[in-house]
Amino acid sequence: MRHGKKIIKLGRKSAHRKAMLANMAVSLFEHKRITTTSTKAKALKIFVEPLITKSKNDSVHNRRLCFGKLRNKLGVQILFDEISKKVADRPGGYTRIIKLGNRMGDNASMAMIELVDFNTIYNSVSSNETKVSTPESTSE
Repeated sequence: MRHGKKIIKLGRKSAHRKAMLANMAVSLFEHKRITTTSTKAKALKIFVEPLITKSKNDSVHNRRLCFGKLRNKLGVQILFDEISKKVADRPGGYTRIIKLGNRMGDNASMAMIELVDFNTIYNSVSSNETKVSTPESTSE
């Protein structure tokens, strides 16, 4: 049973795990999408979602809380200046995990984690589908 096990430990000591997740979060904020193993992507999602929620309310206190987790000034700046503006009206679910298959060397399951609002492919496809599904004139 999994009672009381909220943290995905990733086979690392706590300091290593916190540093790795902070670095991965900053990379996610900079590049808007990163490729990693599925387990690390799930752990990163748990780490990042509360930070994005805090960034919606831009205050000194929330910036300091996020800096305490990220430990990167540039990452906090990107989070509060770019990302929080784009996700202001979204109630949650800021990231998406897409499975990519297995890695060649060790057969580890890989996944891509991305910020939902920064993906232009899905947004343009959904708007095109709505245009295509409503034919204007079917009779010729």
